[in-house]
Amino acid sequence: MQCNRRRSFWLFILAAAVSQAPFCDASEAAETPPTAAPTAQSCVDMKSADFSRVEDAPAQILEAVVIEAEGSNPSYCRVQGYVMPQVRFEIRLPMSNWNGRMLEVGDGGWGGEMFLFFCSGPVRKGYACIASDMGHTGASRLALWARNNVQAQVDFGYRATHVTALIGKEIVRTYYGKPPARSLMFGCSTGGYQGMVEAQRFPWDFDGIVAVAPDMGSEADLSMRIVWKLQQLSDRDGHPVFRLPDLELLHDAALRACDMSDGVKDGVIGDPVGCRFDPSVLACTGGHHSECLTDQQIRAAKNIYAGPSTSTGVRISTSGLLPGTELDWAGTESSSAEVAEFFKYVLFNPSPAPHWTIRDFNFDHDYQRLGLGALFTDSDPDLRKFKAAGAKLLVAQGGGDPLEFPGGILDYYDTVNRTMGGAASTKDFFRLFLVPGMKHCSGGDGAFAIDYLSYLEEWVDHNRAPDRMIGAHVDSNYLLQHSDDDGSSVKDRIWFSAVKLPIPLDADAPVTFTRPVYPYPLLTRYKGTGDPNDAKNFGPVEPGSSPAR
Repeated sequence: MQCNRRRSFWLFILAAAVSQAPFCDASEAAETPPTAAPTAQSCVDMKSADFSRVEDAPAQILEAVVIEAEGSNPSYCRVQGYVMPQVRFEIRLPMSNWNGRMLEVGDGGWGGEMFLFFCSGPVRKGYACIASDMGHTGASRLALWARNNVQAQVDFGYRATHVTALIGKEIVRTYYGKPPARSLMFGCSTGGYQGMVEAQRFPWDFDGIVAVAPDMGSEADLSMRIVWKLQQLSDRDGHPVFRLPDLELLHDAALRACDMSDGVKDGVIGDPVGCRFDPSVLACTGGHHSECLTDQQIRAAKNIYAGPSTSTGVRISTSGLLPGTELDWAGTESSSAEVAEFFKYVLFNPSPAPHWTIRDFNFDHDYQRLGLGALFTDSDPDLRKFKAAGAKLLVAQGGGDPLEFPGGILDYYDTVNRTMGGAASTKDFFRLFLVPGMKHCSGGDGAFAIDYLSYLEEWVDHNRAPDRMIGAHVDSNYLLQHSDDDGSSVKDRIWFSAVKLPIPLDADAPVTFTRPVYPYPLLTRYKGTGDPNDAKNFGPVEPGSSPAR
């Protein structure tokens, strides 16, 4: 999930009761019989509870306190502790409105922090909600924790997410007197990676998983893809290849080529995968040097769209970023520093001093070293055990994501289809949604606010698979007003505010339009009549059908 790249911000939980969400059409999950409300003393008593014998997840409680209700947030018991040797966690246990369920939320970046803002909406709904630091403490943009620390790397790679699920279920059983009737997971970016790892390695942990913008293939392959993009955006001397006006020119041209693919001219490319935009149309000719792109810029843009390859043109990963993402290509300094952390401390670990930079990655041979990142993979397409367990996997990917290359999850989904015996055998337990115009995890020009959790509940409880989901676009001025002034750019503040939006939306949240999104590879198309800002006036079409003119 990055606050300065795809994972360290985020990762994000958009969850709510459908009946309260005006833009969501899933129905309420089956209600759980009420239980006796725990007392404040029963919360305090959790600190002395013994969890040292929990199989595979021996733990110690460090703190247990009551957090009083405030505004729309109910009171809950906050329990903090760690699974031995070093996986810290926090679980929030509703005092009076527990719905009989547990939700684990994922982390972001290189872990080290708990993205507990993901728990706000679910706790309002009555979920017991747990998060972990993935086995180490520190800023999520830094990875020094991994150097010569195999235990921490194992925890980050797969163990921490699993043991957090185990201890969470045991704490719920102890506190409420019975285990959760359902256990679900939500994560985005790194948190999405955690969800995919769970489905592949521990298919019995959760009844359902939402994974948004998951880091696909492996952390090593993803990091290589980001390095590829960053190398295209600067020359050998570190000077940027594109100025902002160049990127605006490129973006506008991509919109002219593909904006009408959904039948509406709205600044959102409805079919970014099928968009056949060639930046060569912007080449400077006839002595003109303004409102056009140089050969170097055109070559860089083509490479970013295409994805990593060797100097001889051999493809070594999945495809690159999609048309429509161009305005977010700028501002690479923080992304460069963060992705370099992986190669300095987690993977290559140069000695004696880690002076590795993104320019040190050689695309003619260094990709052959990525197998050293085997601890950090989520590419196994054999999901037979997950399906046999009756679990459901809902994955969403933003078409406007400038950080997580969408080709990774598209390639994985196609591979799962082949492995599981075809699309029909796959879609009854695994569905992928490509959300046009959505940035990394949330935000952007599209209808990014989607109640994933309620759709998953419908699927898990009633076997009603999501044939469509309804998203909303929230006004950027509102997001900026509700953002944290943490020194980030206005663009990043708006984006991160969208990531943290509680759903159902507050009554004053201005929704500018709604839009349906359908299971991949179906596309969304305007029906030709009615308000184009209303989701009901759109329907599904097969890819390759003629767009409206």
